[in-house]
Amino acid sequence: MPDLIPHNFEADDGVSLTYYEFGSGRPLVLLHGYMAPALPTWLDTNIADRLANGGHRVIMPDLRGHGASVPTNGHPYPADALTTDLLTFIAYLDLGDYDLGGYSLGARIVARSLTLSAQPQRAVIGGTGLDPIVHAAGRGENYRRILSNLDTWEPGTPEAQFGGWVRQVGADPVALIRVLDTLVDTAEEDLARVDVSTLVIAGDHDTDRGSVEDLAAILPKGELQRIPGDHFSALTSTELKDQFAGFLSQEPPS
Repeated sequence: MPDLIPHNFEADDGVSLTYYEFGSGRPLVLLHGYMAPALPTWLDTNIADRLANGGHRVIMPDLRGHGASVPTNGHPYPADALTTDLLTFIAYLDLGDYDLGGYSLGARIVARSLTLSAQPQRAVIGGTGLDPIVHAAGRGENYRRILSNLDTWEPGTPEAQFGGWVRQVGADPVALIRVLDTLVDTAEEDLARVDVSTLVIAGDHDTDRGSVEDLAAILPKGELQRIPGDHFSALTSTELKDQFAGFLSQEPPS
């Protein structure tokens, strides 16, 4: 993994958030999923390398509550904070002509931002279906249960294994719970007005996060692609890289 220099920008509420850049060319903002921050998600999987080689300036923020973007002051997790941060970030970088992509939680933030003021030329929504977007508030009860009792689980249990992974990626369990509290619902009728060419992509065994078919169908310019794998193996697959790169190299439909 290349040694990237972190950059910082200030969110609307004064919180300092971190991002990384890789490559040069057409700007592409990529949002990681829940718990694992930007560099493991996009660099360790070689996704950033593939897209940079395809002519993109790959811009990878650590979402609030993740990686190097864990606030320590006051009440830094207001409702819809991650979407607000993204829109502020796009304005901060003065991105006029750019692409936008995300996976899992990051994809949900991409979808919500498209219903607000984000206007990328192309978007990729990976690893999520419709339900986690339209019914976002209050989700993640199992995550809350495990993260609130991280050191209490019997060795070998799924909860203990999950806790080990949280420690492995260096995640802050309190911050992750606060992130869940920021999520808000997005109306289906707002998604139905999105005028952006959008690839909806997920593994063919990724079936616990709502219907990707329904999500692609509700987006006026949605394109559905299933690839081999579950939620985690699909992210590291060659097929995901191929589909990302191929879609982002196309001219969007008028």
